[in-house]
Amino acid sequence: MNFSMTFCCVFLAVCIIFSLLTAVPMVADAAGPPKKTKSKSQTSDKKGETKVPEVKLSDLNVIDRGLVEETPKSKTIIKEHQNYCFKTEEQNFRGEILGYVTPWNSHGYDVAKLFGGKFSMVSPVWLQVKRSGDGFRVEGGHDIDKGWMNDVKKQQRKVKLMPRLLFDGWAGRDYQYIFSNENAIQKLSRTILDFYQKYKFDGVVLEVWSQLGGQRRSDLAHVIVHICETFHKQQLKCVLVIPPPIMPQGSSMFSKDDFEALEPVVDGFSLMTYDYANGGRPGPNSPIDWIKKCVQAISPEKDSRRKKILLGLNFYGYMYGTAAGAEPVVGHRYIQLLKKQKLKWLSDAGEHVFEYKENSRVHQVFYPTLKSIKMRLELAEDLGTGISIWEIGQGLDYFYDLL
Repeated sequence: MNFSMTFCCVFLAVCIIFSLLTAVPMVADAAGPPKKTKSKSQTSDKKGETKVPEVKLSDLNVIDRGLVEETPKSKTIIKEHQNYCFKTEEQNFRGEILGYVTPWNSHGYDVAKLFGGKFSMVSPVWLQVKRSGDGFRVEGGHDIDKGWMNDVKKQQRKVKLMPRLLFDGWAGRDYQYIFSNENAIQKLSRTILDFYQKYKFDGVVLEVWSQLGGQRRSDLAHVIVHICETFHKQQLKCVLVIPPPIMPQGSSMFSKDDFEALEPVVDGFSLMTYDYANGGRPGPNSPIDWIKKCVQAISPEKDSRRKKILLGLNFYGYMYGTAAGAEPVVGHRYIQLLKKQKLKWLSDAGEHVFEYKENSRVHQVFYPTLKSIKMRLELAEDLGTGISIWEIGQGLDYFYDLL
């Protein structure tokens, strides 16, 4: 009896440890949905062995190949999604392009190396700044990959490497400390600059505005201005991540007044025009009319200031109707779900969707397509803005023909 109980306890402990070691991590982020760590598009055969689809480079881009359409066939997307034009340095979009890269979607590293010539800025999501007593420290340096940085900038490309910096784990008292202390602001700015100069980065992408939920805006703007001015003195760029000024619930954390206060010193505004819908309110991820209204809300006139806005494009999607209400969908998962499904074009939203039924549940899947991306690029050019992409490890390879 004692032996049996001992054996069961040991066996249970081993199972628990094994499950912890093999679990797939989930990473939440302020600039997008939770993501699962997984490699680029792959499929499995009947034996469960992983197969990497064959890539066939084309002499023509996706437009010339007739792939940008309102009624694409699922089998065509599955066949062509990894087949891109060999002219990977050719730029087709006139504005600035910022592409985010995350460690948990490692294919983004390959995309940045391959298509780096198309981007103005690449922002790896590596770093966090934290308060440490009366000072500050930058964490995340273990993710920095100098070899990859060299590969992205190969052949004298003009792309700038600007890691995102997240104000991580800050409590109200931490913000109050810098809001009431000019010396603390200087120390914070200098700590960030010293770290970025150490690794020879070209600038910083700051993610801090949404953390305070729209509160203490003038105080926060003062801090941001100081950081950006500190960077400018060393000829480095400063981009700010901002939430959309218009949301379905009506609340706004960023306004025209905020834009006008920051525009003289901020080099770019990474506008998060995605995640319009959610599990409780399923629908298009980024309705095109809403994107236009968001840009016009903070910059009514098409002038030189509007060029600093980087209209946000999602390269991920969502599946609705799950037990949790919704779950994120990235490229390889989309291709798996797409088999034998019929895409429907929603002209008002400028997005594709398909539905399928599984275990008595009806699922809706929204994910970007060549047509939806092309429409948003045309909108950005018409509005006179650049674009920012969250994030390039989640898309399909032939998307980059459009950039």
